[in-house]
Amino acid sequence: MEEGEGESTSPARPLGGAGAPFTYDALRNDIYERLVDSGNEEAISNPHLRDLLDAHLSRLPLRYRLDLNMDRVEDVLLHQKILADAEDPTKRPIFHVRFMKFVRIGSCESDHQQQSLGVDSTGDGSGNRVSGGEVKPNSRRSRDKRIEFEPCSKLEDLNLDVKVTVQEIRDPQEVLSARQDIKNTPVHEIIFSSIDKPKLLSQLSALLADIGLNIREAHVFSTIDGYSLDVFEVDGWPEEETDGLLKELQAAVANNEGSLCSTSRSSGTNKVLGYQSKVVDWEIDKRFLKMGKRVARGSYGDLYRATYLGQDVAVKILRAEQLNEALLLEFNQEVDILRKVHHKNVVRFIGACTKPTEFCIVTEYMTGGNLYDYLHKDHVTLKLAQLLKFSIDICKGMAYLHQSSIIHRDLKTANLLMDANCVVKVADFGVARFQNEDGVMTAETGTYRWMAPEVINHQLYDHKADVFSFAIVLWELATSRVPYDNMSPLQAALGVRQGLRPDPPENMHPRLLDLMQRCWDAVPAKRPTFQEITGELEELLELVQA
Repeated sequence: MEEGEGESTSPARPLGGAGAPFTYDALRNDIYERLVDSGNEEAISNPHLRDLLDAHLSRLPLRYRLDLNMDRVEDVLLHQKILADAEDPTKRPIFHVRFMKFVRIGSCESDHQQQSLGVDSTGDGSGNRVSGGEVKPNSRRSRDKRIEFEPCSKLEDLNLDVKVTVQEIRDPQEVLSARQDIKNTPVHEIIFSSIDKPKLLSQLSALLADIGLNIREAHVFSTIDGYSLDVFEVDGWPEEETDGLLKELQAAVANNEGSLCSTSRSSGTNKVLGYQSKVVDWEIDKRFLKMGKRVARGSYGDLYRATYLGQDVAVKILRAEQLNEALLLEFNQEVDILRKVHHKNVVRFIGACTKPTEFCIVTEYMTGGNLYDYLHKDHVTLKLAQLLKFSIDICKGMAYLHQSSIIHRDLKTANLLMDANCVVKVADFGVARFQNEDGVMTAETGTYRWMAPEVINHQLYDHKADVFSFAIVLWELATSRVPYDNMSPLQAALGVRQGLRPDPPENMHPRLLDLMQRCWDAVPAKRPTFQEITGELEELLELVQA
């Protein structure tokens, strides 16, 4: 598992016992096993939980994995669900509140807590959100003490040192009484998630202070796809029950006419917490997009290598002279799908530009190129183990898409990209669609050499059409040849509708050959699912490696 650039290089806490090395797989497996051992209902009933954990952990920075409390691994599932809810614009912002514990608080602890709000070594010192970090405790205005703090203009100036002072108690008898006034105080956890924005931490801190909460501890993270996950431990709410606190948080957001950290309240809360249209959520500021060379040219647009905010990206730009209503609809559908998918075997979406004449989609740059060029231009012949690893990557990405009710409709080696570690990811969702209520489609879409017969025949089809295309990809990986290379695309399509299939590769492993032939069966219902295919391929890989 390659960690993202710029993340903490702090040594990882060992998992699974003293001296055990930290690895991504070890963490994922440890979480999964603890969930199963604890009798967690989802761990027992959801066969896709490992993939779910993979997708969730890969969205968040290394600091999140290091900060996990392995005695409360069910929190991982809670965080995953909260982030999933945050993807729905109608639900944002998300507040989740729960009671944690009682603590004994007297004046000594209160005095100890009067310290500034700061970000630890993972922060950048600017007040902007960091990829993952812990915010140290700070004291805020409580219900029984008058606390003053500098106006939020300081926060807007990117200074996270919010200084607080408590009104001095001059009567010595009052001091003695305060020291003896020790009581049990409820501590609550507030988890927040929304579209990530600059200075969001400062604004949230001010919001919590406005309703009388003291931040004891906070952990703030940004996902790689632009969402926030902020976990606050607070006191100041006098009751153990949480319904009232949740309602007050929601009311503070709904009723606030202005910025959450401004006493003038001059701008809308919706702007602060990301109540924006789904297009604006992902709008690319082209001032920060530095274009490089063109790497590919298509019928309606060009693909460029570029950098955006310091990271290598791929930019697909629609040519202005080609724009029409159908192409714009396809563009919007591709953005809508990309912004909703998050999986290690699906190319990562960075954003899009939706301004007229500047339509483009920005994704992570895959340094390994596409499998078509790898096989046919670089003339690479895959060994069986590598072939199986590539195939498993493809199937995991496709299984995730199908579980999300997305049909790719153009699965082929040209749309399968490799990163620097030879991990394959599914890409190019230009003709992908969310499966309709009936679960079938009729449009002829895709590329003839990889197209399923039911699609060629304009018959009803569903996600099993992608399974047929995968069978052709599998044949291609085994032979390093273009499918039906002695025919034109149209001839190949006519042959497929009449039952033509590529010749079985020589020396192909018999179990792999059987799987491939089941995947291109003329009857879609007889084809296995990608989840079933993944299981068979992983079993075969274990056998081969053994």
